[in-house]
Amino acid sequence: MVKIISYQKAFRAIEECPKPVIAAIHGACIGGGIDLITACDIRVAAAESTFCVKEVDIGMAADTGSLNRLPKICGNESWVREIALTARRFDETEALQHDLVSKVYDNREDMMKGVEKMAQTIAAKSPVAIQGTKIVLNYSRDHSIQDSLNFVANWNMSQLITEDVPKAAMAVFQKQPQPNFAKL
Repeated sequence: MVKIISYQKAFRAIEECPKPVIAAIHGACIGGGIDLITACDIRVAAAESTFCVKEVDIGMAADTGSLNRLPKICGNESWVREIALTARRFDETEALQHDLVSKVYDNREDMMKGVEKMAQTIAAKSPVAIQGTKIVLNYSRDHSIQDSLNFVANWNMSQLITEDVPKAAMAVFQKQPQPNFAKL
């Protein structure tokens, strides 16, 4: 049990990383690969990728996050149960259809260019806002709407003392380009 818990902590570290984590899937994403990508903030895939929650084929229940995160990510509990109970492989189109990935690229090269552009776009934003958004989204996933609204109100009140809010607000007010923020 100690080993399982340490593996769970490793995958949770991805989820709890203060910076956004993007999973770029190309090829087979099986078993622990599903655990890994479900801990990421954004998931994209290249054409011809395949996915499989494989653990039932080796006599066990997936124990490092797939069964816990997939229902929240995909929202279709019946589909999640089907793929987890049958270990059926599915492709990138089905992954997109069920919200496991947000985008499918034609090939690996286009995917990597797209991911790099996305990462650059995110990195250009206020690190306070990006980290706060990730923290609030993670909190909201596991709490009621009212609790989440209270959490974000408290979070934003604590962030008003940073330079990012007045800098960004002034740029919008003056119709200026987005200011340069500290590195994420």
